[in-house]
Amino acid sequence: MSRVWDVPVDDSTRVRDVRVAAEEASACAGLPPSRTATAALVATELATNLLRHTDGGRVLINLVERGHDDGRRAAVQLVSLDHGPGIPDVAAAMRDGYTTTVAASLGAGLGTCRRIANDFDLHSAPGRGTVVMARIGHEPAARNQGPPPPGPRAGGVNVPLGRAEHSGDAWGRVRGGDRLTLLLADGLGHGEKAAEASGLAVKELRGLAELPPAEILRSLGRALRPTRGAAVAVAQLDTNAGQLSFAGIGNVGARLRTDGTWKALLSHPGIVGAQAPASVPVQRVPWHADSLLVLHSDGLPSRWTPPDDDVLPGCDPAVAAAVVLRDSGSAARPVRDDTCVAVLTAGGVSRHGSGT
Repeated sequence: MSRVWDVPVDDSTRVRDVRVAAEEASACAGLPPSRTATAALVATELATNLLRHTDGGRVLINLVERGHDDGRRAAVQLVSLDHGPGIPDVAAAMRDGYTTTVAASLGAGLGTCRRIANDFDLHSAPGRGTVVMARIGHEPAARNQGPPPPGPRAGGVNVPLGRAEHSGDAWGRVRGGDRLTLLLADGLGHGEKAAEASGLAVKELRGLAELPPAEILRSLGRALRPTRGAAVAVAQLDTNAGQLSFAGIGNVGARLRTDGTWKALLSHPGIVGAQAPASVPVQRVPWHADSLLVLHSDGLPSRWTPPDDDVLPGCDPAVAAAVVLRDSGSAARPVRDDTCVAVLTAGGVSRHGSGT
C-alpha cells in the first residue's frame, strides 16, 4: 500500500508543503539524494507556477512504476492541476527561464523541469486550465531524451478522500507478450483496510499477465478473501489482434473513446473477494490508433462528461487521467470519496512529452 499526497496550493506557504511532500515521497520511493533534490526542485517550480499564473490549484504526488527500463522500482509522479486561463504559448513556456510575470523566476521553469525529469508532459486549454506531469526516477534523465517509443501506454492518478495518508483505490498495469493489462481496484470503505485490499489486487496482477480478464478476476477473488474485498475492473489490450477485452465487478466505471465517440463499458454487480458472481461477462471491442480508455472509481461524479479533446490520446496517460479528474469537479465540488483514474492510450506522441 503506497502513500498519496494531495496538497492544495492557494498561498505562498503551500510551496514549502509541496516541496516537503516531494521529499517524503522520494524517501518512500528510495530515491538517492540527487534525485530527491530533483523532485524537490520540480515540485517547487510547479507549485510556484500555480500561484504565479493562476488563482491556485493542487499538486498530486503518487508513487508509480515507470516501466521495464526501471524494473519494479517506484518513481515519484508529480501532477499539478488548475482551472486557470491556460498557457497561451506553450512552446515559449517550455524554454528555460521563461516567465510571463515581472516577478523574479526561480530560474528553473517548465523547460528545465522537462529536461531533468525522466518523464514530462503537459496539457493546456484556454479557459479550462493546465495539467503538468513530471516523473522522477532513480537514475538521471537521459541526455537528449526524446518522446516515448510508439505503442500503448497506461498511467493514472490517485486522490485520497480528505487528503488522507492512504487512498483506498489503486491501479496497476502489467505486460505479457502482446497483451497490456490495466487494472483499477476500489477497496471497500476507506483508509488503510481499503488500501490493503486494492493494493493486494495490484500486487497479485503482476503474476497474472498471461490470463484473460475473467480469469484474472477469479484469481483475485481467491486472493482478496482475507481482505474487505474490492470493486475491480480489468481491461486487456491485445496489440496483435487490435482488440480490447473488458470485465469488471463492482462500481468501477469505464469509458472508451474511439473515432471521437465515447461509449460506456459495463461492470457486473458484486465484490471481488466477498460476493463475486460465478461468471463475469467479457466485453470485446476493436482498438484503433486513436482509442483512449478511462477507468475510474466511484469518487468521480457518476455523470461526469468525457472531454471533447482530440489532443488527449497523444498525451501521457497520467496527464489524460488528471484532465478527466480536474474537469469532472471543481474547488466548489470536492471529491466525495477516494478517487482513482487510470487511462490506456494507443501511444500517440505528445507534442510536449519526453521520457519513456
